[in-house]
Order: sequence, then C-alpha cells, then structure tokens
Amino acid sequence: MKASVFVGASLDGFIARRDGAFDFLSVAEGEPHGYEEFIATVDAIVMGRNTFDVVAAFPEWPYGALPVFVLSTRGLPPTLAGAVVERMDASPAEVYSQLEARGFQHVYVDGGVTVQRFLRARLIDSLTINRVPVLIGDGIPLFGALNADLSLKLVATRQFACGAVQSEYALEPVRRAY
Repeated sequence: MKASVFVGASLDGFIARRDGAFDFLSVAEGEPHGYEEFIATVDAIVMGRNTFDVVAAFPEWPYGALPVFVLSTRGLPPTLAGAVVERMDASPAEVYSQLEARGFQHVYVDGGVTVQRFLRARLIDSLTINRVPVLIGDGIPLFGALNADLSLKLVATRQFACGAVQSEYALEPVRRAY
C-alpha cells in the first residue's frame, strides 16, 4: 500500500490558522494544481478528528464515495449525505496495517497531527506540498518533531501564475514493521 500527502501551506509552513481556518490558501484558487488527478488515484483517506470536523462543516461532502477513516478516540457526529466515514482509534502503524489488509492500495493522509504521526512512523511514501505566497506568522504547522531525520528525494517542482510553488517528494523507502 502507498500512503501520500497532498497539502497546501503558507510560505512559512502553516497548513491552517490556529482556529483551523485555511482562508489564506485562496490565493491559489482557480488554477489547477493537480489535486483532481491526485485524488483520482486514491482509494481511501485517513484524517485526524480536527480535520474531519472542519470538512464535516462544508456545505457538501468533498470526497464523494471515497471511504474516509477518521482517527479519533471520540465518537463521530452524523455526517453529510453520501459520506462513507469510519472512526479508527489506533496507532498509525495499526491503521496502515488494517487498511492494507482490507485491500486498499493508495491512501491519502490528511491533517496536521495525523501527517506528523504518520511521518514519525515512517509510513508516508510521497509528499506533495503546495506553498502559497503568503506569510501568516502563526498557525498549525505542517511538520512537527521527528524521532530521526527523514530523507526526501525531489521528484518534481511546478510554479503557478499565482506565485504558488508545488514540490513533490518521495521518501526513502523503509521496511514497515507492524
């Protein structure tokens, strides 16, 4: 199974404001950044509870019939019509193992803390980071503390008219022990 991250961030490395808002990413609206192509390759999404709460408040469920696995110790509120949502309360390695055993091939990992936990567990295969040309000074960081360096290989970089820069990285393969 492959686990990927596709995320927008401010130039100073924040994926959202402290309150969870990501209005600053609108700088890049209107230009195709490859998200539609990326999401078409995904057969499941793993996200944290905070990210789920933000997405669940959208007027329409953005993921169609893709199964979404929410990492949370608390029960989930009702979701929008058509949403396929399942709560999981397990470590990243256990979640990865369970989804792989269920036959999933490509998982999109979303949400600041969840991405950080999967990176620390060395379960991410690729990162696509869309840096938008804005500094917000404070917020929810894309990256957090690691228990060891993670080596990345630059796969591609694209520049957009709005000033955003997209970089795709492959992480060095690691034998998964779960």
